[in-house]
This record gives sequence, C-alpha cells and structure tokens, in this order.
Amino acid sequence: MRRLRLTLSLAAVALLAGFAPPAHLTVWMIGDSTMANKPDPEHNPERGWGQALPQFFDASVTVENHAVNGRSTKSFIAEGRWDSVRTRLRKGDYVFIEFGHNDEKVEDSTRYTNPYTGYRRNLERFVTETRAQGATPIVFSPIVRRHFNAHGVLEDTHGAYPFVARETARDLGAPFVDLLQLTEDLVLRAGPDGSKALYVYTTEGQFPAFPQARADDTHLSPRGAAEVARLAAQAVQRLRGVAEVAPLAAHVVHLADAAHP
Repeated sequence: MRRLRLTLSLAAVALLAGFAPPAHLTVWMIGDSTMANKPDPEHNPERGWGQALPQFFDASVTVENHAVNGRSTKSFIAEGRWDSVRTRLRKGDYVFIEFGHNDEKVEDSTRYTNPYTGYRRNLERFVTETRAQGATPIVFSPIVRRHFNAHGVLEDTHGAYPFVARETARDLGAPFVDLLQLTEDLVLRAGPDGSKALYVYTTEGQFPAFPQARADDTHLSPRGAAEVARLAAQAVQRLRGVAEVAPLAAHVVHLADAAHP
C-alpha cells in the first residue's frame, strides 16, 4: 500500500511539473519508389528507405509507409492516395513527404509537374492539409541518383525540384530535410565503384525472382535503404530543437547499427 501511494505521488509530481508519459506516435510516409515498401524482401534486391526506417525508432513510433512506385505529387493526389492518408491523420502524427523523381517525367502528362507551379502547389497542399488535421509535415528533398559521368563527377538529375521543396518548406515554416545533399554526400564518400552497393546492381541469375542482370542508379539496395533511412532519422534527431518535431526526435534510436543483409 505504501509503495502504491509512493507511485501515485511520483506520478502527481510529474504531472505538476509538466511531464507526461510519452504518447504513441505515428509517422505517415508519402512518396515514390525510393521510399516505398517492396514485396518479398527476403528475395527482392530492391528496398525503399521507408521500409528500413522503423528500425531507427523505438516501440513508441509506428511507421505507416504509403509511398508507391512511380508516383508523383500529381498522380498521388489524382489516385486518391493523399486523401486516404489525410483522412486518417490524427493530432500529434507526422507526415514525411518526399517526391520529385516522377514529377520530372515530361513525357507523362499524368505525372509531370512544373517545379515552380504544380509541384510547389501540391507540396503546399500536403503541408497545409496535414496541419489542418493537427499533424506535423516534414518535407524531404528527393534522394540523389547515382549518375557519375565519364570523369567521375556525380551529376545533378533533379533540376529545380529539390530547391522548390526547400523553398516551399521555408515559406510555409515547415521542417525540411535536405535528403538530396545527405545522400549525395553518402554516394560521394563511397565513390563511383563503392556506391554501386547502395543501389540495385545484380548479376544474371543472382535473384531467381528477378533473373535478369540489373544496373539501377535510382533504386536502393537493402544496404542503401538502411543507410538512407539512417540519414533521415539523424536529420529528424537534429531537428529536436524545433518544437513540433521534438516529440518524434526523442524516439530516434539505433543510429550506429542499422540492420541490412
């Protein structure tokens, strides 16, 4: 009985001091194939970084990855995928937003967006509608493509999209993670040859379910996905000084030991 009274007293002191037990948090992810969950992970050489993200949060955080291969901001909205996420958002949730790879596809009118108009407008919609639900948006620039030229220079392939993502977040006062810069630094450290391990490079017959050889400089390997997810989690942790991000940043863990094959 005495122990029970002591426990209740400590709880009362904590509440009076402004402390409360940590709430369960949900991170919703919207984006394209570089973020998306991939099927049959034990036999599939490709991963999205959102698939690897849960290992960098403790059990108080649930990751709901709704990124889908091939989607741009435009097609994600047009197919009703944003509405299906938006209507489920609750106060205290987070939305990670990373698009760009498919918004760039000028040959496809169902996906292409002008970076300064349609792309920006769609990002603004994600941010404002997330906040209207009481949730916190975090805007990410798209990850780098491994595109080295003959001189070993890593070339840009995204044009204005990362800049517009940054400017949109800044103008709306939303948290921003420059995942392009972080992943570019990662690829440059690995070099033209070593960075192949971060992307989907396979030999013929290496994966029975995907028998053809593949040299893919856009999509991530299990190792690459884990490394990019680690960078994203570290960036969230660095945003702990931002009031609305602090509750999530407090649950970042295991940054030193990402699991990948």
